[in-house]
Amino acid sequence: MPEGPEIRRAADRIEKQIGGRVIDDAWFVFPELAAQADSLVGVEVTAVDTRGKAMLIRFANQKVLYSHNQLYGVWKLHRVDQPPVTNRALRVRLETEGRVASLYSASDISLWESSELEKHPFLARLGPDLLSQQVTPEKVLARLTMRQFYRRSLGALLLDQGLVAGLGNYLRSEILFFAQLHPKQRPADLSDVQQMQLAALIVEITRQAYRLAGVTNAPAWIEQAIAAGESRRQWRFAVFDRAGLSCHRCGDIIERTMVGSRRLYWCPACQPDV
Repeated sequence: MPEGPEIRRAADRIEKQIGGRVIDDAWFVFPELAAQADSLVGVEVTAVDTRGKAMLIRFANQKVLYSHNQLYGVWKLHRVDQPPVTNRALRVRLETEGRVASLYSASDISLWESSELEKHPFLARLGPDLLSQQVTPEKVLARLTMRQFYRRSLGALLLDQGLVAGLGNYLRSEILFFAQLHPKQRPADLSDVQQMQLAALIVEITRQAYRLAGVTNAPAWIEQAIAAGESRRQWRFAVFDRAGLSCHRCGDIIERTMVGSRRLYWCPACQPDV
């Protein structure tokens, strides 16, 4: 499933396609949305932003189109006279000035008044978004030390969108590796310095993944990995998806385990179980 950086980059592309333009035609496959399609015609798209893995298309009349791609949803951008060739099922089509943003295969789609959006059952459970809101390391630190998070293992906590929105599986492994923390450790087990470092890395690595299209590795380690013949799938990460390969930092062998029914990669030497 795409994580926060991938959804934020998709939002950027959609905003470039239809942002600041007036909707000429809106189409929805679901009847309850189709009945509201006319409310968007003639209305400007004011912004496209994200909350975690949810997409929010905002309109000048204070309507907000919420969508969550889940596993299979995908937005395709095209000209009105050049529809994409695909076997996917069309769910949403927004047309403006000959440009079209089409959503395929997703099922979690709804239209909200802006003033009511925070009542959405998914959005109401989310922490602050690392890419669409002004989230500082200090704000993340404050959340790490909240009672509901403070004594939870980091391997589970970093997938909880209630902590901060936008983290996912590859980011979890990368953050813990750079912080040199074992997934069984808890915020409560860390020193003040370790807590602050973890908070800073949560922000830094997520934003790097956004800027560099999913690349979280350090430049020097990328050079070494490319020279060793690694594929992009491997060199883009410092530790994720590198089971059996050498750790960039210490040379030990990267291991894979399962935490929360999801793959987690770690270095036993750099991230000891203390």
